[in-house]
Amino acid sequence: MPDRPSLPEPFRCDVVQADDELRIVLTGELDLATSPALDRVLQDAEPSGGARVAVDLRRLTFMDSTGLRVLMRWDAAARSAGLDPVFIAGPPAIQRIFATTRLLDRVTFVEPPADD
Repeated sequence: MPDRPSLPEPFRCDVVQADDELRIVLTGELDLATSPALDRVLQDAEPSGGARVAVDLRRLTFMDSTGLRVLMRWDAAARSAGLDPVFIAGPPAIQRIFATTRLLDRVTFVEPPADD
């Protein structure tokens, strides 16, 4: 019996508050259908006590231009609000999107926390 292809992991946005960081962990496929959910989470994300806000892209399996647009709109809004938004780099396919669109130099990428 042939193996059935595995279904992609459903999209999720998990918000994790650490001492000095509010981390938004994205899982699955970020596209036209799932971008509104991310947009809501990003708009509601309120870091406490000047904490940094990080969007963790490591668990994304796919991202289209709609997802990229939501991330870039949030990044610009957060900077305008005086926050220091950062991204934790995703897998090569996700990072290639940032490179292809010449956005690698416009956003800040940081190393993942040591406890991950």
